[in-house]
Amino acid sequence: MSLKKITQVTGTGVYVPGDDIDTDRIIPARFMKCVTFDGLGPYAFYDERTQPDGSLKQHPFNESPWNKAPILLSGSNFGCGSSREHAPQSLYHWGIRAVIAESFAEIFFGNSTTLGIPCMKASGADIRKIAGLISADPIAVITLDVSNRKIHCKGAEFDAHIADGAHSALVNGRWDAIAELLENNATVDSVAVSLGYA
Repeated sequence: MSLKKITQVTGTGVYVPGDDIDTDRIIPARFMKCVTFDGLGPYAFYDERTQPDGSLKQHPFNESPWNKAPILLSGSNFGCGSSREHAPQSLYHWGIRAVIAESFAEIFFGNSTTLGIPCMKASGADIRKIAGLISADPIAVITLDVSNRKIHCKGAEFDAHIADGAHSALVNGRWDAIAELLENNATVDSVAVSLGYA
């Protein structure tokens, strides 16, 4: 089972401004009762998007066409707080396929990478420039060039950063550790036997 090599992600963008957006804001704890992650998409940013009576607040995830964008832009320390895997899962099942932020909480970054979601860092100034471009033209295409650590939008190029380990895993199709173990099951068994206590 070979994984897809994620060398770039292309699509429209949605800007959710703010620093320290934590995992409880990304998905409130009361929705973490699922057996699988498949149904988590509608609960992404639920309390940020929804009034207690179920009516919608003003939020980028509620506004067309940004609510269909696969690339999320935000501020610093994105995904901080508790280490819940449900946060990147909810974004993935909403339709997010890449995140650009000034910085990321380490566990959120790791959980996203194992879903094949590149988390690329860019400067706050560059993120605001990209946000301005997609505000002026909501269908503007953003391209995350994961291979070359660049972001392109409307003819402009921006520098980006992604940690070497995650970069290698994504561009070489080795971003899901469980899938890699299953793919190499015979090798795992061989090593286990050689240890003498299997």
